[in-house]
Amino acid sequence: MNITSEKVSELELCIKINIEENDYSEAVGKQLKDYQKQATIRGFRKGNAPMGLIQRMYKPAAVSEAVQNTLNSSLFKYIDDEKLHILGTPLSNDEKTGTVDFEHDKNFTFYFDIALSPEFEIEWDKIDVKYNQIKTTAKDVDAEVNNACSRYGKFDTPESVSAGDIIYGKIVELDKAGNKKEGGVETFTSLNLLNLKDPESNLPIFEGKKADDKIVFNLSKTFPTADVERALRVDNAAAKKFKSDVEFTLSGISRIIPHELDADLFQKVFPDQKIKDAEAFRKAMHKEIDRSNNEQSDYLFVNQVRKSLIDNFTAPLPEDFLKRWFVSRNEDTTMEKLEAEWTEKYVPSLRWELIEGKLEEIKPINPTNNQIVDHIKEILRRNDQKIEGETAEQAEQRLEQAARSIAADRQNISQITDRIYASNLADLFKEKVQPEIEKVSAKEFAERAKQ
Repeated sequence: MNITSEKVSELELCIKINIEENDYSEAVGKQLKDYQKQATIRGFRKGNAPMGLIQRMYKPAAVSEAVQNTLNSSLFKYIDDEKLHILGTPLSNDEKTGTVDFEHDKNFTFYFDIALSPEFEIEWDKIDVKYNQIKTTAKDVDAEVNNACSRYGKFDTPESVSAGDIIYGKIVELDKAGNKKEGGVETFTSLNLLNLKDPESNLPIFEGKKADDKIVFNLSKTFPTADVERALRVDNAAAKKFKSDVEFTLSGISRIIPHELDADLFQKVFPDQKIKDAEAFRKAMHKEIDRSNNEQSDYLFVNQVRKSLIDNFTAPLPEDFLKRWFVSRNEDTTMEKLEAEWTEKYVPSLRWELIEGKLEEIKPINPTNNQIVDHIKEILRRNDQKIEGETAEQAEQRLEQAARSIAADRQNISQITDRIYASNLADLFKEKVQPEIEKVSAKEFAERAKQ
């Protein structure tokens, strides 16, 4: 066997592989003997057919299989031995290879085109990105404390409607004359009065109403589109088009009586912490909001730096080869379609793949199994209910076992791996970019995230 390569362009090589009969003859002989043992041919007992007959029947297929196996292993061994950093996978050059006759030929020559990764360095000094840190306000803490009280509150079924209630009943679409619309919407549903568009104007429509009362109002003017979707069980487009008045026949009322701000609530919200009073509870809640806000800040920072790295990538790409490679991999992709999407879709993706490889050399960014297990364990610990008589060591072992069991099913933890990946990237980017920290309100942050 002889393997050589020829430089086609700065980032493309054509590999030539000569395979001779002695490179594959042993594998063919073994394969034919296996065929002979298994073959059931009329006129011969199983396994007793003459080898000459077996060769006439099966040798071309055996040669084809043996040559292909030899070819694949030799090609990738050559790439490894020569330390070639390739993009995509080798493409067979059928034009140079020509027609292959496995029945009559003994020696074969194959040609493959490969693309090389360009040499480049990440220029961190060109990355000018600030770190937007969301400020946690007392109002934010108040809102989360109220949410916790509601989340762990008790349900009540009062006789009359009041602010914040959830009401149940039958909703009927009306025509312009105020009568039941023929073919209109008619369904049983629920409405959450916490979501009223203009509570001061719209709450009086419902307040004080009791079971069997009929309430007429304009659904789209009273509730946001998302609530119209849920109430009518329609998609977003249909909800936006729905402008009719409706008649709502009240059948039930649900009300949440907020949990008291006491030790029982503290234990339910933060089971792994010993919180004794409301002030400590608010501090813990503040810390939790900061953690969530920092995740959002990290996510925006990663996206901004990632975009800047891609935009500042100037190394050339073997585009002709890569276009052929993408089309060969996907039957639904035509060269015409790929050309139309190349600059906006494919080039940024290819650049990021190369940058990502460089980042991995600096510091591992892909989540390890231990990182995944630790992350899951931390989530479990926040909501863990201690077992009576269990030692701290036993509790830790139980959490470890549960976390490893969850981590074993990678299909169900994609969100976790994405979060760890983003966190690893954020740590690396902060280290390399050393960004200026700018504290912003949640509203300012949302506006910047849209840009």
